[in-house]
Amino acid sequence: MSGPNKKGMSLEKKHNVTGWIFLIPATALICWMSFYPMIKAFVMSLQTGIGINLTFGGAANYLRILKDPTFKQCLFNTFFYLIIQVPVMLVLALALASMLNNKHLRFKGLFRTAIFLPCATSLVSYAMIFRSMFANDGFINTVLRGMGADPIMWFANAWTARAVIIIALIWRWTGYNMVFYLSGLQNIEYSVYEAAKIDGASPIQSFFKITVPLLKPTILLTTIMSTNGTLQLFDESLNLTNGGPGKSTMTLSHYIYNTSFVQSPNFGYAAAMSIIVLIMVAILAVIQMKVGDER
Repeated sequence: MSGPNKKGMSLEKKHNVTGWIFLIPATALICWMSFYPMIKAFVMSLQTGIGINLTFGGAANYLRILKDPTFKQCLFNTFFYLIIQVPVMLVLALALASMLNNKHLRFKGLFRTAIFLPCATSLVSYAMIFRSMFANDGFINTVLRGMGADPIMWFANAWTARAVIIIALIWRWTGYNMVFYLSGLQNIEYSVYEAAKIDGASPIQSFFKITVPLLKPTILLTTIMSTNGTLQLFDESLNLTNGGPGKSTMTLSHYIYNTSFVQSPNFGYAAAMSIIVLIMVAILAVIQMKVGDER
């Protein structure tokens, strides 16, 4: 009896050792590439000074954030994009996925590809395309003139410039989220919808009673990812409006970049703002998990 037990324990230990052999390199890379920079950034956030001449300053950078009007403006801009763009984009993505999941729809592959294609566009390229489209003599104002309306100076006004960024974000990321919803919908048996139709349920009732509840985990996932991405929004602010007019469209990531590399480099203050963004992302993710996951 003792022989087989020892052999079984030995085999189990071999499996454990094999698992750790595979896990250790990946764990080491994650610690080196992810956790170490986070710890280093936190340590740097407690230091003050210009360039590499940093000295310990305690909470000085965090106290400065509370009094920084530019940080408050960038915080407002970022949350404005988050509150407007994320719900519109996710609702539109879910509606498109529901329509393109219809097995009787012809050319579904063509429509799915066309809606997803913006995701394959370079972030810099699409920002420059929208910048040219909404320029004073761009395509949009040319159409407005053709319709007899006055052209709009899109980038001269803070609200219209923010609207351009939101439109660009919706165009760029709706197809990306639609793919997640399509994947979830294809795991739902079509017979469920047919049974609901036989019972007299309208398409809207089927959508809210079947589609939304069954896609709840996917909706939660896309909400967290979209929130995380919007709080770290950078390319559109830099390449589309360059934060203007003034700093009325600048995001937190854009301000952190300017603080680090454009102005006199203040890495300690930039690191402190990065930690604030990290905390906000974590808090919002926890709230969304608590609200969206009944477990």
